[in-house]
Order: sequence, then structure tokens, then C-alpha cells
Amino acid sequence: MSERLTTKHSLGALVIEGKTKKVYQIKGGADLVAVISKDDITAGDGAKHDIIPDKGRLANATTSNVFRLLKACGLPVAFVEQDSATSFVAPNCVMLPYEVVVRREAHGSYLKRNPHFAKGQLFPQLIVEFFLKTKDKDWKGKPLTCDDPLLIYSKDAEKIQLFNPAKPLQGQEPFLTLAQSDVFSRDDEWKIFPDMRRIARHAFLVLEKAWQLEGGALVDFKVEFGYDQKGNLLLADVIDNDSWRVIEGGSYIDKQVYRDGGALDDVAAKYRRVAEITGHFQVPRQRIILWRGSEKDNPEAFTKALGELADLMTVVTCSVHKEPVAAAGIFSRMQQEVPDTVVIAYIGRSNGAGPVLSAMSTVPVITVPASVKEFPDDVWSSLRAPSSVPVMTVLEPGNAVLAALQILSARSPRLYAYVRGEIENRAVNTIQL
Repeated sequence: MSERLTTKHSLGALVIEGKTKKVYQIKGGADLVAVISKDDITAGDGAKHDIIPDKGRLANATTSNVFRLLKACGLPVAFVEQDSATSFVAPNCVMLPYEVVVRREAHGSYLKRNPHFAKGQLFPQLIVEFFLKTKDKDWKGKPLTCDDPLLIYSKDAEKIQLFNPAKPLQGQEPFLTLAQSDVFSRDDEWKIFPDMRRIARHAFLVLEKAWQLEGGALVDFKVEFGYDQKGNLLLADVIDNDSWRVIEGGSYIDKQVYRDGGALDDVAAKYRRVAEITGHFQVPRQRIILWRGSEKDNPEAFTKALGELADLMTVVTCSVHKEPVAAAGIFSRMQQEVPDTVVIAYIGRSNGAGPVLSAMSTVPVITVPASVKEFPDDVWSSLRAPSSVPVMTVLEPGNAVLAALQILSARSPRLYAYVRGEIENRAVNTIQL
């Protein structure tokens, strides 16, 4: 078979074949598989089916680009490496029977369930929905009114309700109610729903910023999960141009073009463009410099505020007042090394270091007057800065760190997901859902 000739690894038995991909075991690696994308494209649960030459290569390139970015941002993804033009290597996962959909805007089936929404309605807080993956309108011998029904799980009631995703949800009764044991493969499977929600949301935020940086808007996506051989929950399967809706210049550049009856040549052009754009996805090299005057200036509050992002921070100890020439040399070199930098100046005595660093800098400088509680008047040396000295003053270390992250997050999918994720926790969708 052609797939066996193009992959770097020797392929074993076929594990599963779907409408758009095949999964093979890898010889000599029982815990690894090769996921091979096909040239097939389908819609309407397979009712519409075409072959687009080179789609498999484009889909694989897109998935590999996306998974590399998510992995670089610390997400648990089932991806090891791109294996060939049409395949990638992944941990062998036991897949879970759920599709997890995350939405920033109202499109597609969401509008059918909520006809009172306008197309493109923006959600300040991401909406996460679960659907049960089914085939041939059947679930373990139980007939269904539709495939891939909307799943609403109530832990307290220990039941799973299924709804038709193409009909208004308001007033709709579940067409089938299942016990946990009818769906869950393990007794504690209910525990992973919050984890799937959290990981899917985090992945969406990473990709949301990545697309923003390329001039596009990610409005929704679908992901799946599985357990690897060690029992770790991973974001698995694929994320390609069939998995999301992306808008560029007011138009879809994803599978929606095919669903809407677009010409195959136009669909292929969109897939080529998306594969090219996702090839630009990356985590930029960035840094937060914590500048202190002496060893007595304790960086602990800043390190604590950064938490899991502490790797961003470099501590510099140099008195700008006592060693101005040395300080200027250190600062110039560090700006050249990592131009995408924010400086936080934290000086125990006198707050002039921040304004001085700001005056010689092309990067943002935030000064935190360390002595402001004991000597409130010291703050004026930071606030009343001369012209051409755009130093920013923040009194609390935690807020200074957050301000630095907000500045850097404008160019970083990783930091945007972190900052925006905290905002999502307290955001509210003002229109009744």
C-alpha cells in the first residue's frame, strides 16, 4: 500500500479506518501508532463524499502544525512527530466516545439549537458542549433519532441525557436517557469531564491567539480525547481543517465551504492556505527581566505570581545608581538577545532605576516601588517622570507580573491562553443561553 511506502516507520496491523484517516500500529512500538490522513472529504455524516487530491497531505500538515504548537504550550496531546507527508506518530490511545466542541461564536448547529441567536454572536465566555460519538443511529443496541447527539450529563442524578443537536433546545425533551453504566467504560469516568472541558478550552485559547496573529478568527472547534497506555488523558485524534470554523476576511476558510456546496477547487485552495498559515504557528521567544538593585530585593513575590510561567523570568542584580555604565551594558545586551521583553524594576532604596531603564529602552518597563509602604512619597520618583520616559508604575508585584504578561500575550499563544483563561473563569455571557 502507498501508506506503507511513505512513512518513516514500519507499519503493522490496521487498528481502525475512518472516513478521512487510517490508524496503523507501528512495528516494534506497541504504545505507538501512525495516523494517516486520506484524501477523502465528507459532510452530513458521510452522505456527501468526495476525493480531493493532496487533501491528506494538507490535513496532516495542519494537524502536525497544530499539535506541535499545543505541545509547546504544555498541553497533553497525542503527538510524537510528523512521520511523513501524510502521517504522524502518536501514542496508542483508547479513544473516548465524546466529541468536545468549544465555541467563541454562534455558528452551525448551535444556531439550530438556539434560533434566538444571530449568526456570529460573540460569547465573552467560551461555550463547551459534549456530543456522544455514534454510528448508524445506534448506541449499544439502543436506537437513536440521530447520530452524534448532544450529551448533557448530570453527576448528581447519575444519568446522561441525549438531545437532537439540530432542533431548538428550549422545550426539547431528551429523546433518550441513559445510565452512567450505559456510556462510561470505567466507574470514575465522570471525573474526566471537567478535565476534558479544561483542556479543550485551553487548546482553543492557544489556537485562538495563533489565528489572530495570522489575521484569522477561530470561532469554534471539535476535539476528541483518549487514554494512552499509561492511563494519561490526552487530546487525541486530529485537529485539521475539518475540525474547526475559521473566518478570514469575512469568509470561512475551512470545511464549511464544502458543507455549503463550494467547488472542490475552491475547497482545496482553502485547505492549502490553512496548511500554509498553520505552518507559521509558534511560541515566540520572550522574557520578563526582574531588575533589582541588590541581593536584598527579594524576587519571591514575583516568582510566586508567575507560577507555572516562572521560566519566563530572568533576575538581574545591578545598581543602576552605583554602576550606571555596567547597567547600561547589561541592559543593551539583554534587549538584543531577546527583543520581545518586558522589564520589572524592583528596587529597595530609591525608585529611579525604573525611569532610567525606560529612558534607554525600546521595551516596556514597569517599576514597582518596593519602599512605598514605608515611604509613600518615594512613589513620585516613578510617577513624575521626565519627557521621553514612558515608565509604568504598579504598586503590587502580582499586578506588575500580570501587566507584563498582558503585554507579552499580544504576541504569544501560550501567554494569551494563560491570561485569557483566568478571565474566562469570571466572564459571563450576558445573553441567556
